[in-house]
This record gives sequence, structure tokens and C-alpha cells, in this order.
Amino acid sequence: MTEFAVPHPRDVFDLAGQTDAEAAFEAARSRGRLHHAWLLTGPEGVGKATFAYRAARRLLGAPPDLSHGPLGADPAHPVSRQVAARSHPDLIVLEREGPDGKPRKVIPVDDARRMAEFFSKSPASAPHRVAIIDAADDLNANAANAILKTLEEPPPRGVLLMVSHSPGRLIATIRSRCRRLAFRPLGLEPAAAFVRERADVDPESALRLSRLAQGAPGRALELLAAGALTLDDAARELLGGLPQLDRTRLLSLAESFRGAEGAAQFGLLFDLLAERVHALASDRAREGIGGLDRWAAAWETLQRLPREAEALNLDRTDALFTAMAELRQAAQA
Repeated sequence: MTEFAVPHPRDVFDLAGQTDAEAAFEAARSRGRLHHAWLLTGPEGVGKATFAYRAARRLLGAPPDLSHGPLGADPAHPVSRQVAARSHPDLIVLEREGPDGKPRKVIPVDDARRMAEFFSKSPASAPHRVAIIDAADDLNANAANAILKTLEEPPPRGVLLMVSHSPGRLIATIRSRCRRLAFRPLGLEPAAAFVRERADVDPESALRLSRLAQGAPGRALELLAAGALTLDDAARELLGGLPQLDRTRLLSLAESFRGAEGAAQFGLLFDLLAERVHALASDRAREGIGGLDRWAAAWETLQRLPREAEALNLDRTDALFTAMAELRQAAQA
């Protein structure tokens, strides 16, 4: 896996390709029409969380620094430093990362209740109190209801910034109480250029990452850090070798699935296999080639097995061999 590390959004001071969203927020703020809750929507990795921290710095009193864009702030300003150090008294962040630094499956209700207590107080040193939820999709049911109570009684001088990759999963009463701000992918070439500016990759690899991320630049960097290029090569080799199965190769891959990091590798490989199977089935459909039912069933298995493996603590090696056996049957159809 590459040594490249993706910076946390609180440590990023520039945002590419989202000037419309920033301009809309700044216009509302400057006219004194700042809504108390903003739902930041769009695919994962397009800059929603980065925007949330940029907006937070300005709401917390950092003066504008247009060299970093419409909502830019000087990284050396005391507000920026406090936000980066997670020590600003008027900012609270709800995220899946727990106090021990490890990711949790959901954002629990206790965290959401802390936000209600946070907004019950006046700002300590800033014009506003600000809460960031990254991402609202990760709230469990009780946590979502606790957030709804805060939305129903908007706090004075309080602003809530909620990141959502799948707003349709949120309860309707939360969506209806927020102003929505849409974020869109940059496109393949701009996202590839974004990757090359920040990582030591060749143009072809940058474009591959951009395609895998569907033009979302942050997601492309995450895929680079996760070793997606190597895993995509493995997915291509496994599918290209069908109906034969390279058991030695499969066992070697399975060795990389151990532990928490291995779980991420396992899920990513299945995602890449599913994308390639979807493209293959689409090509066969256009060319009038049969056997699509088998490929559709294999695609569904690739979608389902990672979830089941996590929920039921299934053996990842067994899951990989099960998926490949079904892909082999599809190739033989």
C-alpha cells in the first residue's frame, strides 16, 4: 500500500471546484440570512467536510483570506489553529472516530446529546457556536432523533453543518429543517489534475484514480492511500483469468484481509470487482450476448458478501472464494 496519507478536512485550507456552493453560503452570511442548519449533499470525496471546516472558521471569527478562495482563512490565524487543534470552545464535531481515534460503526446517541448541551450555551469567544456532523448518514436512529430536537428549537447564534453522502437515508423531518447545499464532482480531468498536484503519481494512474472515484477528488486521494490501483489490477487479473481460478493468488490476497485495515482492503476489492462486473455485463447486454442472469447474480453477491462478513463476522477468505466460485459459474454460462 502507498505511504500517501490523506489529510483530515480540518487541516485543509483550499477547496477545488465548489465556488458556487461557497458563494451561496457567503451571500447568505453577509446578508444576515444565515440559516441555522445546512445539509451539505453530494458524492463522497467532493469536498463537503472541507467546506464545513472552511465555513466554521469564518463563522468562528477568522477574517477572510481570499488567497484560499471565497471562504478562505489564514492557516496561521488563532481561530484556524484552534480548529486544527480541536480546541476551539465554540466548535463541536460529531464523527465516527471515537475518543480513542478508532472508527466506530455509527455516531452514538450520547454524542448527539452532547451537541444539545453545547448549543444550550452562549458563544464563549466567537460570533457563533458551530457544530459539524461528518457524516449525518452515520447517526444511529436515537442520535438522529436527538439531532432533530435541536433542529426543532434552533439555538440563537448557533449553526449546524451536516455532511451527507446519501441524504435520502436521513429522516424527512431532518431534511425539511435544513437548507440544502449541493456539491458536485469535478470531472475526470480536473480530479486527475487535483491528485497529481498533491501526490507523486503519473498521469495515467491519476486518471485511473479519477475514474474509480467518478470525478470526486477527495475520494481519488482516499483510493490512492488505500492501495486501490494495486487492488484494481488484482480485480482485472481475477476476472480476466476466468473461468480458471488462481488459488495461490486468491490466498495471497486473503492474507491482506486480516485485521481492521484488512477489512477495508476486503471491502474495496469487492467494490472494484463489482464495478468491473457491472461494466462487463453492460457490454454483453449491448452486444446481445447471453448469460446476463448469472452475471447479475454474481454482482449481487459481490454487493452482499462484504456487508454479511462484517455483520456476521464471517471468514473473509471463505467469502472471497465463494464470490469467485460464482463468478466462475457466470463465465462458464
